[in-house]
Amino acid sequence: VILINGDIGRHGMAIMAQRESLAFETTIESDCAPLAGLVQNLLHAGIELHCLRDLTRGGLTSALVEIAESANVHINIEEEAVQVQEEVRGACEILGLDPMYVANEGRFVTFLPQALADKALAVMRAHPYGRDALAIGVVEKSIDSDKLRGMVTVKSQIGARRILDMLSGEQLPRIC
Repeated sequence: VILINGDIGRHGMAIMAQRESLAFETTIESDCAPLAGLVQNLLHAGIELHCLRDLTRGGLTSALVEIAESANVHINIEEEAVQVQEEVRGACEILGLDPMYVANEGRFVTFLPQALADKALAVMRAHPYGRDALAIGVVEKSIDSDKLRGMVTVKSQIGARRILDMLSGEQLPRIC
């Protein structure tokens, strides 16, 4: 199972708004946070972490694609499970950006056995930087997943599945 410690896209959009002097109805605050304590809590709780990855450059999608390619596995995430604050979603829509690719500074994904998901979520939610933690997807082990090895798919809110890929360029200029 794949867990994330909160919503996505806030850091990149906060920096973009400041850098470009963009005024939105509400101020978008960065998700920047020190994550060592949260990760240590998972380890001290005996959670078997298979992989842990921060979501800085390239955001959630780039991190997942890099993991899928290097591990030669099929990752499937649920679009509905990935949280994006309304002001971030609105800013992304105005600017033509996909929040799945927007940088984060206080977010990570972790891969762990399904049997430990509830325990891991409880540990994460007990920490201030993990209180909004969610399960967002799985590493697929179906027959169909053989032809999708090394790929990331996302199931949309209407049930359609699409492949997520690395951007051919940079969606945002380097922000930090």
